[in-house]
Amino acid sequence: MTSADLAAVGLRLDIEGPVATVTLDRPDVRNAQTPAMWIALGEIGRTLPDDVRVVVVTGEGDTFSAGLDRAMLDPSTAGQESVVGLLALSDEEASARIDEFQGGFTWLRDPRFVSIAKVRGYAIGAGFQLALSCDLRVVADDAKFSMKESALGLVPDLTGTKPLVEHVGYARALEICATARVVTAEEAVRIGLATSAVPSADLDAAVGDLAAALTAPMPGVVPETKALLQGAGERDLDEQRRLEREAQVRRFRAVAAALAG
Repeated sequence: MTSADLAAVGLRLDIEGPVATVTLDRPDVRNAQTPAMWIALGEIGRTLPDDVRVVVVTGEGDTFSAGLDRAMLDPSTAGQESVVGLLALSDEEASARIDEFQGGFTWLRDPRFVSIAKVRGYAIGAGFQLALSCDLRVVADDAKFSMKESALGLVPDLTGTKPLVEHVGYARALEICATARVVTAEEAVRIGLATSAVPSADLDAAVGDLAAALTAPMPGVVPETKALLQGAGERDLDEQRRLEREAQVRRFRAVAAALAG
């Protein structure tokens, strides 16, 4: 997609060397999200250059994302590009459309790169789920997370439930989702939702330092490590050992080739 195409749905993509930054750029509505934005996010994931090793996701201004744009629930916006437009579809068609929306979130798990959510202010609903889709979350000390879907009579459906349970456990995840309460930056770090919390003025530098550390190893090391860690908790030891051996053989050969060159 061109820069103009991305701007039309409220997104910005900046690539500097091995680091790509995706910015939700609708500060006038606190970076509220739309289905068109989700489709465009998925397209970014499909077309990202292979040499990108870190993806930073952030919001313009002092809010990461206020979640779903409430205009998308207005009957006057009916159509497949709106959430209310799903009501006109069959159950199977609606499910397929949501699957397309989810593609705007799932690409951030790709082992090719490490994704970092840089969060200031509120990350509500879809905003919370976008942050959860990233591998790491570095937050300002004013960050506030909330899974607001239950307050609208809905469930989280943008791939946030699995990582939430993985980070905080079933009971706490249920409590956070069912009550739609706010999780502060301090609590997010304490319960494992956030990697670290820093003063807002230091957030850019903290994420920049982390991105530099992640791109410092030889290319290929971090993707292999991410692939090993993803799903490790669901594999038995023999399967995990096999994957470690295979990955290490690939690394030995890559290091040898680099030394020979």
